[in-house]
Amino acid sequence: MLSILNYLGKSSVHQQRSFMSAEVGSNVTLHCSYGTEAARYYWYKQSLGQKLQIISISYKFDKSGEFHDEFQDNPRFTVKTNDGKSQLNIFHLKPSDTGTYFCASGISFVFEFGEGVTVSVKNPVLENTSWIRQSESGTVQMGSSVTLNCTVQTGSCGGEHSVYWFRHSGESHPGLIYTHGGSSDQCGKSPNTQTHTCMYDLPIRNLNKSHAGTYYCAVISCGQVLFGNGTKLDVEGEAVSLSLVYFLSAALIFTIILSVLLAFTLHKMHKRNSCQTSGKCPPNQPGVHRVAGDLHYAAVNVNQLSRPRRHRKSTESECVYSRLFRVKD
Repeated sequence: MLSILNYLGKSSVHQQRSFMSAEVGSNVTLHCSYGTEAARYYWYKQSLGQKLQIISISYKFDKSGEFHDEFQDNPRFTVKTNDGKSQLNIFHLKPSDTGTYFCASGISFVFEFGEGVTVSVKNPVLENTSWIRQSESGTVQMGSSVTLNCTVQTGSCGGEHSVYWFRHSGESHPGLIYTHGGSSDQCGKSPNTQTHTCMYDLPIRNLNKSHAGTYYCAVISCGQVLFGNGTKLDVEGEAVSLSLVYFLSAALIFTIILSVLLAFTLHKMHKRNSCQTSGKCPPNQPGVHRVAGDLHYAAVNVNQLSRPRRHRKSTESECVYSRLFRVKD
């Protein structure tokens, strides 16, 4: 079974740009670099809504490449591979060249793909009758909602549309996020110009950092592919949220420490009050410790020599008891 690895960021295959716009008749060069040496190097094309098409295969010691299918013997396509780098040249661009181009490397049965470069070929002749307009770029707050608009005019062609939404951001590679799938329910026809205009919406709710990026609307209609200029969406409020998290975390830690100290203080106060109530408090003299059941009593006789004779009989002697504590060494 053939194993295909497409790490999207962890791959050793990298492509320089993610989106290119060019006019019909111009030339483009797509670049690819390989972090590791491989036995085979590939170029693929994927049109909107279609499967991957292989363009060429270059072997380790064959720098020019071997083209396949419709790209074979087509002088508009050339490949040059050398020193861990490969470039695909496309001359005299046509509207059918619109699509996403991937480079890949292969060792044994393991393939690694690059991020892909989307090429949009615009025809100035058709721009007067066919065009796409998208919402203005803007900044929104985290947690809020926004709706992106895509207005499509296709001239006199009234067929069904296939609408695609792409998102590209600095932290992720371009990717298809939504497809309207050939619905013309939101289209209308102008009676004066006989043109068809359609409107498509992309609602995004509960915005967060991952939603930031540039959103592109692409439409396939009457055999041609139209790309919008993109709507850049910035999401702010992350710093405020992080500060609030840090503040609440610090407040929680302080509350826990304060609660522990308060509980310890109340325990000591309760213990002292219980001791005073029962009369069993230990002496405050330093180094003296009371030991239960280890008390010694001593009787002391005091002779009253200085008293008159008449008092000697009644109080011949007085007995004084003294309680001794054992002093802990």
